[in-house]
Amino acid sequence: MINESKLLERLSKNDASAYKLLFDTYYIWLCNYVCSLCNDPELAEDLAQETMIKFWEKRKKIIVKTSLKNYLFRICHNEFLQHIRKKKIKVDFLDQVRWDVLTAVYEEEKTPESNRIEILNKLIDQLPPKCKEVFILNKLERRKYKEIANDLGISIKTVENHMSKALSFLREHATSFML
Repeated sequence: MINESKLLERLSKNDASAYKLLFDTYYIWLCNYVCSLCNDPELAEDLAQETMIKFWEKRKKIIVKTSLKNYLFRICHNEFLQHIRKKKIKVDFLDQVRWDVLTAVYEEEKTPESNRIEILNKLIDQLPPKCKEVFILNKLERRKYKEIANDLGISIKTVENHMSKALSFLREHATSFML
């Protein structure tokens, strides 16, 4: 068992051997914790490393009120939450941009000589049945992934995969007539 107060004192004095002891003691534990949340060993290692780096960078200002292990756990947990938020915002933003582009095709030209809407409808019809159903429920009926998953008896991850395939297919095939 390590004496946390002495270790913190040594860390605040830039003691590299104290940091190595800290790293050797808690790094694997942090990796296992994050991996239990996301089942992604590479992400777990990245976030555990980021935690250790942040701790080292702020070592002189750190005041541990509970235990060092709990303090590192909190940093790592926050790193994981930030990662999830960034990933969700990125996915939501890209999804919205893609949909806005497709919607613009519907609204841009409604003249008889334009067949863009017809082409887009044909592209949607070319999607695999489940993929098409999920796409229509989400984009046309404005239903949330969770609602779709519950109604269709599939996981939210499966809904996400269907939407990703649909948007990828439409983006790939729609670009030629949108230019």
